[in-house]
Amino acid sequence: MLSGLVIVDKPRGWTSHDVVGRVRRLAGTRKVGHAGTLDPMATGVLVVGINKATRLLSHIVGTEKTYTATIRLGQSTVTDDAEGEILKERIAAAVTEQQIREAAAQLTGRILQVPSSVSAIKVAGERSYARVRAGEEVALAPRPVTIFAFDVHGIRRERGGKVQDVDVTVRCSSGTYVRALARDLGAALGVGGHLTALRRTQVGPYAIEQARTLEQLAEDFALLPLSDAARSLLPVRELSGEETVELSFGRRIPATGSEELTAAFAPDGALVALLKDVAGQAKPELVFAAHGEDA
Repeated sequence: MLSGLVIVDKPRGWTSHDVVGRVRRLAGTRKVGHAGTLDPMATGVLVVGINKATRLLSHIVGTEKTYTATIRLGQSTVTDDAEGEILKERIAAAVTEQQIREAAAQLTGRILQVPSSVSAIKVAGERSYARVRAGEEVALAPRPVTIFAFDVHGIRRERGGKVQDVDVTVRCSSGTYVRALARDLGAALGVGGHLTALRRTQVGPYAIEQARTLEQLAEDFALLPLSDAARSLLPVRELSGEETVELSFGRRIPATGSEELTAAFAPDGALVALLKDVAGQAKPELVFAAHGEDA
C-alpha cells in the first residue's frame, strides 16, 4: 500500500481541501490528509499524508513554519488580507524604514496574538469566519505564539507614496496568524496594515525545495516514503529483531532514555512504531507495522 508524504507547492486560489482532493485522485486512494491549512490566497508548502503517513500529520502540524510575505501599510481590511473589504485608509508616506524595523522587532519573541476574526477558530460551536461573514462582530481571545524571526527585506512606496509595501520573512510557532502580524504591524505604526502576499517556505523539516506543483505531480508522483518522512521528523531508535516483534504486538520495550517522541525502525529500515518513555519503559504510541501486517 502506497504510504508517505507529498510535499505540495500549493497554488494561489486553491483551498487546502482542493489540494487533498487532487492528491487523492493522483494517488488513487481515499486516505489522504494535510498538516496545517493554507488560506486560498497563500502559496507554498502544504504537507499531504497518504495512507499510513496520515498518522504522522498531527506531529507535523505543531512544528515551526517559515513564510515570506508582503505587508501593505496604510490600509486595514476586514480579513487582515487583500481579499477583504478595506475598512480604513491612512497615508503611510511618513513612516520610516527604522520605524518599520523597530515595530517588527517589538512583535518578535513570545507574544500574545489576537487571531484574525476571519479564521477557522470556533466561537460557541461556529467558525469565527462564518460569524463575521454573517455581519457579526467577533472578538477572539489573545493566544501565546512565538515569532522566532520577523525580518524586513524590502520596502516600496506604492500608489504615489500613500501606501508602503514591506517584504518580510517570518519564522514562527504553530498557531501563528501572519495576517494578524500584518494587522498588528500596521496598528503599531498608526497607519493600519494588511497582508497582500503569503508563501510558506518551510513546515518543520520539509522545505519548498522539496515541494512539487500539482502539474509536476501529475507527470511524476513524487512521494517521500513513510520511513524517510519519520526519520526527518523525529529522533530515531534502531531496534533489534526481538524489539521489533514486541512492538508489533503493541508491547513495551526497554526505555529509549529520551523525553521526546521517537521513531523506531526495524533492522530492515521499516518504520515500526512511535515510542514514548512511560514509567521506565518505551511505550508504543502508534504502531505502523502490527504483527502479521506489512510495514
